[in-house]
Amino acid sequence: MRVVPARLFTWAELVAATNNFSIHNQIGAGCFSVVYRGKLVDGREVAIKTGGTWPKRESKLTLLSGLHHKNLIRLVGFCETNYERLSVYEYMKNGSLYDRLHDKGSSVLNSWKMRIKIALDASRGIEYLHNYADSFIIHGDIKSSNILLDATWTARVSDFGWKFMRNRRRIIENTDPEYVIRGALSAESDVHGLGVVLFELLTGKRPTFVYGEDGGTLLSRKHLVDFAVTAISNGFLEKILDQRAGQPDVNEAEAVKLVADTAIRCVNLKLKDRPTMADIVVRLERALAICEYDSIFRGTIYDVSE
Repeated sequence: MRVVPARLFTWAELVAATNNFSIHNQIGAGCFSVVYRGKLVDGREVAIKTGGTWPKRESKLTLLSGLHHKNLIRLVGFCETNYERLSVYEYMKNGSLYDRLHDKGSSVLNSWKMRIKIALDASRGIEYLHNYADSFIIHGDIKSSNILLDATWTARVSDFGWKFMRNRRRIIENTDPEYVIRGALSAESDVHGLGVVLFELLTGKRPTFVYGEDGGTLLSRKHLVDFAVTAISNGFLEKILDQRAGQPDVNEAEAVKLVADTAIRCVNLKLKDRPTMADIVVRLERALAICEYDSIFRGTIYDVSE
C-alpha cells in the first residue's frame, strides 16, 4: 500500500470544507475538542477535529502521519494558526461504537458474530500500535467512543498517537486503576480500556450506568467492570447479556464465554496478569472462528448495508 503523508491544510480550506464550521456539520464533541464533518475540494469526506494537542517535534508528527493499518483512523492532514489547532482524519460513516451501542442503535450490531468482529478489529488496531508501529505507541484512552465504524462496519481505532507524548493525569470512566494510583500510562492501560469495551459489547451497558434502568425498581449507579466481573464470576453471564443480540446458540455461547473470560483478564488489577494485545487478538480470532463455523452450517448471511 502506498503511504500518503499527511498534508498541511490552510485555515481557509477547512473553513470552506465545513461551511465555516457550521453547527450543522458538527458530529462530535469532547471536553477539549469539537469534531466537524467536512468535504475537501477533491470530494473526499473528512472529520476535522479542533482543539487537538500537538507534538513539539516534527519527527513525531511524521511518525503519526505514517501510521497505516486497516483498523486505525488515518491522519489526512493538519492545520495550525495563531489561535486554532486542527487535525483532519478520514470520515467514518457509521460513527462511534459508543453511539451505536448506547444511543443511535443499529440492527447490524444485533448479532454476536458482528460484535466479536468489531472487538477483534479494534484489538488488531491497538496491537499494531503496541507491536508493529515504528515507535511503541500507547493509546491511553481506549473506549467505545474512540472506536469508529466505517461504511462496511469495520472498526477503526481513533484519537491515538498524542498520548505517548504526554502524560496528563485524567480520571475517566474507562481509566485503569493502576493509572489513577501511579499516574503513568502503560500498554496494560490500553488492555484495561479494551476490557471495558468488551463488557459493553457483551452487556450493551455504558461504562457507568444506572442499575435498574431496564425495569428494576431499585435504582443505583454501577460501574460496569464491577457489575460484569461479579456476575460472570458467579455464573450469571447469560443473565447480563444484551438481549438485542439475541440468545446465543451453542456455538455462539462458547464464543461469548471466551470473550467474557478475555474481558475479565483484561481488567485484572494486577498488571502482570493481564494478557498482551497479541494474546487478546488470538483469543478473539478464535471466538470469531467459532461463530463463523456456526454461521456456515446454518447458512447465516449478515446484512451490513444499513
